[in-house]
Amino acid sequence: MGANEVIIDVQESATVGDFKAVLFSQYPRLKALTSLFIAVNHAYAEDDEKLTAEAEIALIPPVAGG
Repeated sequence: MGANEVIIDVQESATVGDFKAVLFSQYPRLKALTSLFIAVNHAYAEDDEKLTAEAEIALIPPVAGG
């Protein structure tokens, strides 16, 4: 994405799934990831979770290691 932080505008009643749709449309290369977890306010979130205007969203890409 080229930055530590970006602002993604979504509708007021948006869910994590809505956010991902906007994110993938603005950053299509993210679709190539084998997995991508979303955390909202420091907790893993499912696609149906509602977002608030104050939500802090983190993208957690695939990781490997031991």
